Amino acid sequence: MVFSLRRALARVARVARLFLLTRDQRTCLRRARKLGLFDPVFYRGAYPNLHVLHRIFAPRHYLVFGEAQGYRPNAEFSPQAYLTHNPDVAAQGLSPFAHWVMIGHREDRVIRDLPAPDTVNAAGLPPLPRDWGGDRPKARFAVAVHIYYPEVWAEFSERLSGLDLDFDLYVTLTHRGAETQALAKSIRADFPQALVHLMANRGRDILPFVSLINAGLLDGYEAVCKLHSKKSPHRKDGDSWRRHLMDGVLPAGHAATAVDQFLANRRAAILVADGQHYTGKSWWGSNFAATRDLLRRVEVDIDEGDLHFPAGSIYWLKPLMIGMVKSLRLEPQDFDTEHGQLDGTLAHAIERALGYLAQAAGQSVVQSSELAAAAPASPQRPRFVSAFYLPQFHPVPENDRWWGKGFTEWRGVVQAKSRYAGHNQPFLPRDLGFYDLRLTEVLGRQTALARSAGIDAFCVYHYWFDGRRMLQAPMDRLLRRADVDFPFYLCWANESWRRNWDGLSGEILIEQSYAEGFEDQLVQDSLPYLRDPRYARPDGHRPRFMIYRPGDMPTPERSIARMRQAWRRAGIGEVEIGAVRFHLPDQADIADDLVDFWVEMPPHGLVEGDDYLVGGPGGNRLGRDLDPAFDGLIYDYSAVIDRSLSQAYRRQLPANTICGAMPGWDNS
Repeated sequence: MVFSLRRALARVARVARLFLLTRDQRTCLRRARKLGLFDPVFYRGAYPNLHVLHRIFAPRHYLVFGEAQGYRPNAEFSPQAYLTHNPDVAAQGLSPFAHWVMIGHREDRVIRDLPAPDTVNAAGLPPLPRDWGGDRPKARFAVAVHIYYPEVWAEFSERLSGLDLDFDLYVTLTHRGAETQALAKSIRADFPQALVHLMANRGRDILPFVSLINAGLLDGYEAVCKLHSKKSPHRKDGDSWRRHLMDGVLPAGHAATAVDQFLANRRAAILVADGQHYTGKSWWGSNFAATRDLLRRVEVDIDEGDLHFPAGSIYWLKPLMIGMVKSLRLEPQDFDTEHGQLDGTLAHAIERALGYLAQAAGQSVVQSSELAAAAPASPQRPRFVSAFYLPQFHPVPENDRWWGKGFTEWRGVVQAKSRYAGHNQPFLPRDLGFYDLRLTEVLGRQTALARSAGIDAFCVYHYWFDGRRMLQAPMDRLLRRADVDFPFYLCWANESWRRNWDGLSGEILIEQSYAEGFEDQLVQDSLPYLRDPRYARPDGHRPRFMIYRPGDMPTPERSIARMRQAWRRAGIGEVEIGAVRFHLPDQADIADDLVDFWVEMPPHGLVEGDDYLVGGPGGNRLGRDLDPAFDGLIYDYSAVIDRSLSQAYRRQLPANTICGAMPGWDNS
C-alpha cells in the first residue's frame, strides 16, 4: 500500500512539473513558439511512445523531461552537440535549448553534430558557404577542381583560361598551411570570381566534390565538369594519364562542341576520355563489397558478372548524376581516414558506383570518341507533368482521435524499419525537413523543388464526404496567400476512409455515401479553388478535375454529367475531367470516353506472378535474408517498368490514358 501510494505521488509530482514551469522555462517556451524553434510534429513523430499527456504538451515535456533524455526539439538541433561545441554553455550548466532560443540562434552557434576532428576541421577550416555567389546569375556550366598537388595548378590554370565555355569555377584545396594559403591567393588572382575553399586531407578528390554537391553549390547547371590534380604516383605514367583524361573532357579549342554533343545525347549521363570506361573484374579488387553496400543506400544492385565503371575520376556529369550522388546522403565521417590506400576506400567505391547510378536511371557512360556518333533521338518531353499530392502532413482533430494525438504521415515515416540489407528505410526528409503543411510557405518551397524536377503542377487530394471536408487547411490557407507559388488542381479522393491503409477493408472511419444531389454540392465546394489563378488548365482553357474512383459512384455516367452541368451553371464552363485507372473490376462497366482522360497509377495492374521477389509463387527470390517479422510483398521494380512499356500492356489501355510514373512505392 505504501509502495503504491509513493508511485501515485511520484506521478502527481511528474504531472505537476509539466505545468508548474519556472519563470525561465515559461520565457523560453514563449520565445521558442514565437521563433518556431520547437517542431511538435517532428517531436511526436520521432518519439512515438510518449504518454498521451506529453504528446499534447510536447514543448513543455521537452523542457522538463525530454532534453535531459537526449531528445531533440526539431530535426536539426542536438542538445549534446550544442554543449560539445559551445563549452561556455556547458560550463555554466545552462539548458542548451534555452540558451539557443534566448541567445544562441542570433549568434549562429553550432547546433548539430559535426564530423570528427580529423575529418574536416582540425585546422580550423570554415564550412562550405551554401549561398556563395548570392544573386549572381549562374553560368551554363560548372567546373569543380580539387588540388592535392599544388604544382599541377599552373597546368589547370592554362587549360581553364583557354576554354570556350561559359562556366563557374569551384576549387577545393587540400590544406597544408601557409603553402596552401598562398596557392589560394594565387588562384583568386587568376580567377577572381572563383570559389576557393580549403579542405582537410580526407576522401581524396571525392569528398571535396561530394561536399560541393551536398551544399547545393552545383545545382542548376546544365552540366558539371570534375577535375583533380591526378598524379597517381604508383603509376609511372601518372602525368600523361592525367593529361589524357583532361584532353578527353576538355579538348583544346573545341570543348564547347564536345559538351554540346554530350548534352544532345539523351542517354549519356557521364562523359569520360577514350578508354576510361573500364569493364571486367580485374579493376575491382577489394572494391566490390564496398560498392555494393554503398549502392544499397539507394536500393540499387550490381551484378558481379557485369562490372564496369568510369575510371580516372575526371568527367562531365549531367544534373541527373548530381542528384543521384546527393541521394547517397554521404557525410564526411563516412569517408576513410587517409593512409595512402590504393584501393578499398569509400572514395574508390563512389568512383565505381557512378556508372550503376546512371544505369539505374536508364542512362549510360560515354567516351569522348563516341560523341561523334549519331545521338539517339531525344524523347519528346511530356506537355504537362503533375504529381499526386497528399496533404496529410499536418495534424487534424479526426486523426488525433483515430490514431493518437498529433498524428500526421510523419509518424509512419519515422517508424518504418529496414527489413533486409539495403532496404532504404526509414526514408527521412532532407530538403524541407519534417515540414508542417499548416505553414503555407512550405507549399512554395515544394513548388521550387517540383519545378527543378520538371513537374508543372500538383494534383491535390480533395477529401469531401457529402459536404464534410477533411485535411482542407493547407489549401484553404493557400487561397488566402496569393503570394505563394503553388500550381495545382484537385483530385476528389472519393473512397470511404477505413482503418486499413488500403481503403478496401477494415472499420469505416468516414463513409462516402453519395447522398442524392451530392454532385451540385461537390461542385459548389470546388468553385473557390477552380477560380484561383493558380488552378491548372493544361490545355490553356479548361480547369482539370479528377475523380479517384469513378466506379464507386452508384451511377457514374449520371453523376459526371450532373457535375459538368453544375460547373457550366456556375460560370466555370467546360471542365476537363479525369479518373485514375486502377485495373479493378469496378471499372469494367465504365466507358472509356466517360471521362476526358484516364491516369495510370503504378503499380496497380502492373505486377504479375514472376515479378514478385518476395511473396510470389517463387518464394524469396530477393537473394537476401529478410527480417523474420516481415510478411509483405516485394517486387522487381525493373520488371514493373518493363511491363508498363510493353505493347501487350499498352494495347489494353484506353487511347486517352496519361502515363503514370512511380519514383518509388514502399508502404513500410
